[in-house]
Amino acid sequence: MRTITDALRTRPGKVAAAVLAVVLVLAVTGPFLAPYDALRNSADILRPPGAAHWFGTDYLGRDVLSRVLAGAPASVFTAFEAVAIGLVIGVVPGITSVYLGRAYEWITLRIMDGLIALPFLIFAIAIAALLGNAVHQAMVAVGILLAPSFYRITRAAALSHAGAQYVTAAQLFGASTWRVLRTHVWSKIVPTLVVTTANATAGALLIVSSLTFLGIGVAPPEPTWGGIVASDLGYLAQRPYGPVFPSLFIMATVGALNLLADAIRDTSGDRGRATTLMRGARRVRPT
Repeated sequence: MRTITDALRTRPGKVAAAVLAVVLVLAVTGPFLAPYDALRNSADILRPPGAAHWFGTDYLGRDVLSRVLAGAPASVFTAFEAVAIGLVIGVVPGITSVYLGRAYEWITLRIMDGLIALPFLIFAIAIAALLGNAVHQAMVAVGILLAPSFYRITRAAALSHAGAQYVTAAQLFGASTWRVLRTHVWSKIVPTLVVTTANATAGALLIVSSLTFLGIGVAPPEPTWGGIVASDLGYLAQRPYGPVFPSLFIMATVGALNLLADAIRDTSGDRGRATTLMRGARRVRPT
């Protein structure tokens, strides 16, 4: 938590936090802030942006701003759902594979290698076709394919601390494996895990947008950012700026997540420790 706090004190961290705070507010309250019904058709077809419709209207006369706001929950929270699934499936076997023996390690490595070989979109389409075209089924597929990234990064971070002297000393004093993991290893890999989670959330948002662009997970006319981009592509001649507005929301969210991940990485690494030492040195006044 201290690493995150230090990252949020930096200028990139503040910018990323501000953008993500706005996105989260829109994800929670977007449908209530929409000035029009996102599903209501009207005679104002393909209207340009104006006072009545800030983002214009689409080919059915629906207010684009209302659809972007109403589609925020499905676009943002589904990405969080996929990351949460990948986090659970990847982190637990990743950290335990270092301590539970070679057989367990070999099995988990082979499973993750098999998942890495699966293409995201094709696997998600197959799961959606098998279990039904719903967003939760699609996010299960995305979460499963995000798990190898969490597994490998968590395992690498745990390996770097497995042979540390404090871990060896705890084991010599009779500490159980679970106590070593909980007390000595977990706190050391949290900063790396937070960076991975931020990057994975950005990737999951792009995947969710790609799936909804293809009509997978959320069926029209339910609004999603990817679905709004897809619906506007057929009318670029009449409304060339149509895909810009939902694309800006996707780009801003992904960019803020990556910026936050970079800020956390900087403050938790060598550069972050150097910055902290320099700040401490400035506070010390000569006597």
